[in-house]
Amino acid sequence: MAQRPETMPQTGAVALLLRQHEEIRRLCHRVEANTGRRREEAFESLRRLLAVHETAEEQVVHPIVRRIAPRGDQIVDRLLEEEKRGKIMLRDLERMGTHDPSFPPMFARFRAAVLEHAEREEQQEFPVLSRRGQAELRGLAAAIKAAEAMAPTHPHPGVESAKSNMIFGVFASVTDRARDLVRTVTRRGRR
Repeated sequence: MAQRPETMPQTGAVALLLRQHEEIRRLCHRVEANTGRRREEAFESLRRLLAVHETAEEQVVHPIVRRIAPRGDQIVDRLLEEEKRGKIMLRDLERMGTHDPSFPPMFARFRAAVLEHAEREEQQEFPVLSRRGQAELRGLAAAIKAAEAMAPTHPHPGVESAKSNMIFGVFASVTDRARDLVRTVTRRGRR
């Protein structure tokens, strides 16, 4: 029987991922509840968090679950397929822009898919991780943070495996972070 998130360890990798899932839920609500510049800012924060969060899961969490969980291959393959679809939707939303009239209904579908995916991870992956020792969970949390520090900040569909993230993710990260910096500087200049 799967552990409920509130009964899982409060430190280490599982706690870090649960906090990020909660922040994702909060940002989804902010995107839906706001308009104009506030919606755009909330969406940018959500996009960035999702991009680095999923990259870290793909590099750190999924390989462990694949290796040690019963039916680990099936669990991870399904999650990776969901992540790929999510990245495509996120990329399309980003290209569309938050001011487009089609944004709210498309975002509602995206939000539902993201929250369902997070729930599946919490039910299928996190209990597997929570059975690891505290020292290992702290080490995994450090690995997740390191992966996030170097992760791309925009969605890149097709880069879901740990191997492809290691090969292409570094280049995508440099490009994404440069693009983010240019956008930030450009916005400051308009104010």
